[in-house]
Amino acid sequence: MGYYDWDGTGSMMSWAGFDSTSMFIYMFLFPVLLIVGIFILFKYLDENNGIGGRTKNKSSIEILEERYAKGEIEKKEFEEKKKDILHS
Repeated sequence: MGYYDWDGTGSMMSWAGFDSTSMFIYMFLFPVLLIVGIFILFKYLDENNGIGGRTKNKSSIEILEERYAKGEIEKKEFEEKKKDILHS
């Protein structure tokens, strides 16, 4: 097991016996894939309320406001339900 000389002579092996393809995988591709994998994991956990404390579920008030905005309920009904939600 030799080392790769700067002038191109010697063996085609680099340090520790890795060839250039293995060096690319271990020194560049593997860390990049690891970082991307960790990023995807955190994004998945965040979307499923695993971390971050943010919730994706709508509150009762938000649902009520959406129904009122869409015209599904009248103002009087909206006010009554809002009052019920806030005082329960």
